[in-house]
Parts: sequence; structure tokens; C-alpha cells
Amino acid sequence: MTTFTPTSAAEVLSAVQWATADETPLEILGHGSKRGIGRPLQTEHTLDLSGLSGVTLYEPAELVVSAKAGTPLVEIEQLLAENGQQLAFEPMDYGPLLGGETGKGTLGGVLAANLAGPRRLKAGAARDHILGIHAVSGRGEAFKSGGRVVKNVTGYDLSKAMAGSWGTLAVLTDVTFKVLPSAETETTLAIRGLLDDSAAAAMAMAMGSSGEVSSAAHLPERMAARVLDGKLGGDPATLLRVEGFGPSVAYRVAHLSDLLGNAGPIEEIAGEASKTLWRDVRDVRPFADGTDKPVWRVSMPPADAHHMVLALRMQAAADAFYDWQGGLVWLRMEGEPEAELLRALIRKFGGGHATLVRAAPAWRAAIPVFEPQPAALAALSARLKAEFDPKNILNPGRMVHSSDSATVAGVSEGATP
Repeated sequence: MTTFTPTSAAEVLSAVQWATADETPLEILGHGSKRGIGRPLQTEHTLDLSGLSGVTLYEPAELVVSAKAGTPLVEIEQLLAENGQQLAFEPMDYGPLLGGETGKGTLGGVLAANLAGPRRLKAGAARDHILGIHAVSGRGEAFKSGGRVVKNVTGYDLSKAMAGSWGTLAVLTDVTFKVLPSAETETTLAIRGLLDDSAAAAMAMAMGSSGEVSSAAHLPERMAARVLDGKLGGDPATLLRVEGFGPSVAYRVAHLSDLLGNAGPIEEIAGEASKTLWRDVRDVRPFADGTDKPVWRVSMPPADAHHMVLALRMQAAADAFYDWQGGLVWLRMEGEPEAELLRALIRKFGGGHATLVRAAPAWRAAIPVFEPQPAALAALSARLKAEFDPKNILNPGRMVHSSDSATVAGVSEGATP
């Protein structure tokens, strides 16, 4: 087994060209923080991009940052924080959930997995902030898309096609993201004791108000005790985050407290405690338990999610909590992944999609990890894969079995909300 460790785009191009000529599959790897997501790969060679690191451009006044694809995300976030800026979509860190270290994700991996955090409803995901890329396709051809300015028109945006492709279309070598100013202050309101249906109603009311809530999540009984080092206690907590200038935040917090005063007891969590709380929600800390119990990431209509979870619990042992106003459900199964049951219930209750983000390798090899696509979309995905990687050398089989003619890439569920 050979591991290529390029430190430049030219070396990446050379490695991919060799693999293409030899028709030898490659595993594309950053620091490996998301290696356990998708079907287990059967490749003899690895393209390790951890040496392809460093910021190549940062212009705070222009709200733009560019870096090599293997640059650790924590380095980017530290640089931005020093200048009062941030990646507004707050990409999650899969490391804790998958039993790895924190802070091992890379900037290229952010786009490849189309990451987002609790601010998804307001700020979107990685694909909504990408400005440009440099990459090498599975054909062994270097290409670029987009640019390094916020206003850029270059025809079809291949940068967005890379979002959610999980390294199956091209090897990213340099990425450029739009950045935004960080909020001056933030406060979280925690409504205590609500059941899932009441929490869904409270979150909907808050999001529809003039309170300009940037994030809404619900931690059912026992889930609240697994965040913020247990300081919330075990009672259910419905969380509403308000961000901005100090006086504006205070006014909106007061407005929301009046609006939701009858829902239940309300606590205020401010400053660093609020930031830590939302990082824990973002990184799925309630399920970062060091096991390989199956964990699902389910995206579906917020009003229907708690109905689906209730129906699921009547047939299988599962824990759950909700982000994105209930539109994102994190599920941990106590036994088997129950893929067929879960996906049938999702179809019954409003539709959506489910990704198996953690499970033992045998389960990941046996069931569809990513949501199976309708025939028309699967055919489109297959054509996209054939254009970028006709010999199927980049992360083959990660998204579907490599023998499947409708190899999914680029137009995956990972590229959607």
C-alpha cells in the first residue's frame, strides 16, 4: 500500500495522473476526521492531503479567505477570530462523534462534506459560502472554478458541484470562502420542560417572530445533561440563540421572553457558556460516547420530525435530539441501524433523507449509508461522475457500492439542506 503525501497542487496532479493511467483507485484523505462516514473503501493507495496546508490569501476588508485544501479548520477559525470574523455557517466537527480528536477537520473537507452547523437556517451551508476552488479531476486534469471575490460570474459554478461529493468527483487543492463579521454578543434562551411537540410549536413561534433567532434546537429529557458539562441538568431544554449588537440582543431576548412566557420556565445563557452550548449541539456531543452505536442524521420538515421520532420509538430503541428548528434530527440507535424502518417512516411523515454517519464497518458495508436517490437523480449523478471521474478512481464505492452503475456523487443528499 502506497500513501502519497503531496505538498503542492502540482504533486496532487502528478499522483492523480499516475492513478488514472494505472487505473488504480485512491482514497482521498485530509486528516481523517470523517473517514468513518460512507461505505468502507477497498483501495490499495491513499492520497493524504494533510501536507497541502496553509493560507494563500486573506483579505479581511474584502471578506475573503483562501487556503490549501488540507489546512486545518481550527487554524482558519483562529485567524478569522483574531480579526473579528467567522465562517458564518459554523461547520461541525465530526471528530468527537466518530471517536477521534477534535479539530482535525480540514477546509477542503468542509466543502467536500458540505458542512453546516446550528446557524444553518440563517446562514446556509458550505456550498452557500464557497467562492472558488482549484482541483484535480479523476481524469487527471487540473481545473478551477469561481474566483477570489464575492461578486463573481463565471458560468456554471463547479464549486457548488463539489459540495457534498465526498471526494468522489475531484481532489480539491485550494478553496476560497466568503467570511462574515462575528456577532458582538449572543444570548441563548432555554425553555425548560417541554415535550417534543410543544418544543416544535415554541421553536416555530420564535422563528416566525421579529426576534431574529439565528438557531433553534431542542434537547429532550436526558439529552440536555450531555451538553455544557452537564450544567443544564436533565430536564428538556428548547434552545433559541439570539446574536448581534448588545442592545439589539437585549431587546430581542426580552421580546422572545414575553412571547414565550407561557410555554415554560425560561433561563438565559450568555457569553462563552452560550457559545460552548451551541458547539456541543453542533458537534453532536450527546452521542459522542466512544461507541459505534448507529447514529443517523435525518433532514425533514420541522413540523413532522417529532411525529416520525415518536413512531420510530414505538418500534425501535432510539435516542433523539433536534436542531434547525426540528428540521435536523440526530438519532442514536441502541441496536441495529433499522435503515428500512427509519426511511419508511421518513417517507410517511413528510419526506426527507437520512445519512448513517456512524456505525460498525459491517453495517456501513451492508446498507445504503446515503439516502438512495430517485432514478432520474441517480442517472444525473452517474453522468456527473462519468464526466469528472470516468475510471472511478476517486473514493470508489464510498457513497454507493462501486459496482452500482448509478454511482452517486455531487448531486447527493449531502449537497442539500
